[in-house]
Amino acid sequence: MRASRRGSVDPFIVMDVLEAARAAEARGRRIIHMEIGQPSTPAPQAARAALARAMEADALGYTVALGLPALRARIAGLYRDWYGISLDPARVIVTSGSSSAFLLAFTALFDAGERVALGEPGYPSYRQILKALSLDPVGIPTRIEDRYQPRPGDIPENVAGLIVASPANPSGTMLSRAALAGLVEAAQARDIAFVSDEIYHGLHYDDRAVSALEVSDDVYVINSFSKYFSMTGWRVGWMVVPPDHVRLVERLAQNMFICAPHASQVAALAALDCTAELEAHRAVYGENRRLMLEGLPKAGFSRIAPPDGAFYVYADVSDLTGDSRALAAEILEGAGVAVTPGLDFDPVRGARTLRFSYAGATPDIREGLARLRDFMIRRG
Repeated sequence: MRASRRGSVDPFIVMDVLEAARAAEARGRRIIHMEIGQPSTPAPQAARAALARAMEADALGYTVALGLPALRARIAGLYRDWYGISLDPARVIVTSGSSSAFLLAFTALFDAGERVALGEPGYPSYRQILKALSLDPVGIPTRIEDRYQPRPGDIPENVAGLIVASPANPSGTMLSRAALAGLVEAAQARDIAFVSDEIYHGLHYDDRAVSALEVSDDVYVINSFSKYFSMTGWRVGWMVVPPDHVRLVERLAQNMFICAPHASQVAALAALDCTAELEAHRAVYGENRRLMLEGLPKAGFSRIAPPDGAFYVYADVSDLTGDSRALAAEILEGAGVAVTPGLDFDPVRGARTLRFSYAGATPDIREGLARLRDFMIRRG
C-alpha cells in the first residue's frame, strides 16, 4: 500500500523509554518513572462526581463544535481570575486536548510549504504535526544562558509563524512579561502569526506565568486540562483565537473533530471550581521541584536552568556523554530510573541532554534521586 511523505514523522522517543521501563517492570523490577510528563495526581474529585451524575441523566451526545457554552464561559472567567483579562467567551474553542488545538491552529494559520519557527529544545510534536501538514519547521537553537527561551533577534527570516511555550517543555522555564511582549511585537512587526503554548499555566512555583493575551489579542493561545487540572487521559483542552478567526476555526473543527468529548467537557467544567484541591496538587510538584534542584547536582547533573514551572528539569550532560539515548538506557538498567534523552526535544543537540520529570509522587522522587546518586557514584 502506498504511503504519503507527510506520514513520515519521527517517533516520540519518550514512549520508547516508557516501553523499556514497562518491560523491566514486567520482569519484576521496580522502576522510578522520571521520563513521562503525566501528573501523578488524579482528576479533581468534583470533576469525577459531575461526570458520574451526568452519565445517569444524559445521553452525552455531540455538543456544538466550539464546545459547551457553559464551559466556554467558565474558561473565559479563568482568564479574569488568573490574569485580570476580560475575555469574550465567543473566542474560546474547546478541543480534544491541546493536540487537536495545534492541528486546528496550524491548519487555520499556514499554507502548505510555509516555514514555522519554534525554539529548540521544544515539545517534539510541534515539529511532527507541522511536517504532517506539509509545513516546514525551523528550529531556533536556544541557549542555557537564555534559559532555553528564544529572543526576538533569534526569529529566522522568511517564516510565517512562531511557536512559543512558557512554561516550556522540556526546560520548565518561563518568559517574563517583557520577554514575551518582545517576541509578540517582533513577530507582529513582520506579519508572523504568534502561537502561545500555555498548557503548563497554573504549575508555577514563584511568579505566575504571563499569558500572551495580556500582551495582544492578535495571537493564538492554546491550553489544556491535562497538566494543572490532572486530566491527561480525558483529552480536553481549549484555544483562544482572535475574533475574526472564530468562524474559520469553527468550520475546521466541525469537519475534523465534530466536537470534543461531551463527557470530558462535563468533567472539565466542574474541575474549574476545584481550586483548593488543584493548589494542593501544585504544592506536591513544588516540593518535588525542590528535591530535584537539591538532588540532581549531588548526582552529577548540575548543568541546568532551574525551572519556573511545569514539572521538568533539562540537563546538559555533555560532560558525561555524547549519546544521551545510551546514557538513558544505562541509567534505566543500572539505577532502575527511567529518564528521557534530549533527542526528542532537540534533534541537533539532544544527544548531549536529558530531561528529568518530577511529575511523580514525592516518595518516588526521593527514591529516584537516591538511586541516581548511588548509580552515578558507581559509574564514576
